[in-house]
Amino acid sequence: MITNTYSSSGGRKTSKARVHLKTSSQGKILINGLKPIKYLEQELLVQDMLLPLEVTNTLDNFEINIKVQGGGRTGQAGAARLAISNVLLKVSADYKVLLRQFGLLTRDPRKKERKKYGLKAARKAPQFSKR
Repeated sequence: MITNTYSSSGGRKTSKARVHLKTSSQGKILINGLKPIKYLEQELLVQDMLLPLEVTNTLDNFEINIKVQGGGRTGQAGAARLAISNVLLKVSADYKVLLRQFGLLTRDPRKKERKKYGLKAARKAPQFSKR
């Protein structure tokens, strides 16, 4: 069996993820050297991250090594999800329509809004007093 390797990257909020995918029948997935549930600590985040593999029905076909940095766990899971989607496109262009239907190829542009002067937070203003 010929093993091919592919790599891609993705981002979400301030998190960045790099994915290295190898064709294999093991289906082993590691995030920063740990199993996904051990690293992300929430089953929902793991399911969200692995959605591209479930949609394309390729969960056990690849050995995936993910390096994430920056941000929190939710941002890192989102960045990994986008990176996995991008690397699946390199494996086969046939997945594009399916991944697009589920919205897995679009980077989520939402980031934390900066605090403005005169306000308590980005939009929260001090209490208004008429008198």
